[in-house]
Amino acid sequence: MRTVLGIDLGTQHLKVVFYDFDHRDIVASASAALELRLGENGEAEQETSWWVEGLRAALKKIPPDVRRSALAIGVSGQQHGFVALDKAGNVLAPVKLWCDTSTDRECEAITEAFGGRERCIRDVGNPILPGYTASKVRWLRDAHPSRYEQLATILLPHDYLNFVLTGERCMEAGDASGTGFLDVRTRQWSADMLRAIDPDRDLMECLPSVRACNEAIGQLRAGVASELGLPAGIPVSIGGGDNMMGAIGTGNVQPGSVTMSLGTSGTVYAFSDKPVVDTDGTIAAFCSSTGGWLPLLCTMNCTVSTELMRKLLRADIASFEAQINSAPQGADGIITVPFFNGERTPNLPKAKGMIVGLDGRNMSSENLLRSAVEGVTFGLKAGIDALAALDTNATEIIATGGGARSAVWRQIIADVCNVPVVTLANEEGAAFGATLQAMAIVEQEQDAGAIVAQHVIRNSDHTAEPNSAAVRFYHDTYQTFQQVVRQAVALYA
Repeated sequence: MRTVLGIDLGTQHLKVVFYDFDHRDIVASASAALELRLGENGEAEQETSWWVEGLRAALKKIPPDVRRSALAIGVSGQQHGFVALDKAGNVLAPVKLWCDTSTDRECEAITEAFGGRERCIRDVGNPILPGYTASKVRWLRDAHPSRYEQLATILLPHDYLNFVLTGERCMEAGDASGTGFLDVRTRQWSADMLRAIDPDRDLMECLPSVRACNEAIGQLRAGVASELGLPAGIPVSIGGGDNMMGAIGTGNVQPGSVTMSLGTSGTVYAFSDKPVVDTDGTIAAFCSSTGGWLPLLCTMNCTVSTELMRKLLRADIASFEAQINSAPQGADGIITVPFFNGERTPNLPKAKGMIVGLDGRNMSSENLLRSAVEGVTFGLKAGIDALAALDTNATEIIATGGGARSAVWRQIIADVCNVPVVTLANEEGAAFGATLQAMAIVEQEQDAGAIVAQHVIRNSDHTAEPNSAAVRFYHDTYQTFQQVVRQAVALYA
């Protein structure tokens, strides 16, 4: 048996997947829960030690013979988190995550120092948003100057796991484009943006080189291999952000398809063979991990919203599916704006969730649950529309993530977006993408299209076609949703 190991460092869990690429079969997978530290002012942090312990715990659940069969490793990770290392490789502070919304003041300061939001987009491709890494670096400088003085290396979450595995400090273009200080057109660090973050220090000295193509960044260290039960010396690929690895894992490596990830956050993204920069800043101008670009919209509240509603109404997964199926389209007039954790799109870091349209007739658990699903889907439809405005049209939506397991939700997406929805036989998404990237190292294959053509298999039983009557209905309901969002913008901007 020949396998490759994919590691996906998420927000709530760390997952490991062993893929037998000769037989196209996931032979083992396991996960470990991760703690999340939340604060009253939008703070969201984790300790890197939790990630390493999560990796140990997940791998312990895998049979020893499967672990020993690994020939290479690929790592996917939640984007944007700021891992600060000193010269010796020690972590200097808890990691502020992608969902940390406490740095809006730092975002404003960086944007002003750079010359304004429009110049940020024009020169590097993206505005500076609270989720991105840039404001977190500025925050460390201002909040913990003594720690900041010791800063020697800036890494992202997946980079840190690569560092643990190999001892190498490096970054990859796709994940790096979510920092806010990478020029996405050239895939080079922006000296001007780094000066806007800190005019008194050359932060370029803290940044590893950017890897643009898949390659082995190093080998698994003997001590780490012994501890994890893996073969020493096997190569570790460049890895990438979870969205970039999700693109590989869903076969989104050529123009045409759009991936919609229904996880803790919601994302909509599509491959492009040229840079796609949105002058409005709604669509993030990211690079892919396959040599192209990955224009993307991210919402901060996806399954977060449905899980909150399920918990409130004490609905298990089976009941959730049955209730959203029994509720009418439009949830009898209830509109949920799911900004429970603040929001990135639109940029409202201090926003709260809103539920409007309640009355004595429609206030039922099934309507509230369906409204949560529809509200999340409306937010992601904005991404489909924004991509279309940038000439990146969706001929189909590849649904992935936990929410994609719901047949009713898949149909709602097809009807709201008026695009067919497909799913894949393999539901691992980012973790699977990491295995395919690792496999490419073993097989010495650089053509991402050839890799996904052989290994990404569609599930023909779980497709959803738009229903014309439902499409017309949701067109009007979406307009109402947008009106409520405008009220949220006015309230929380």
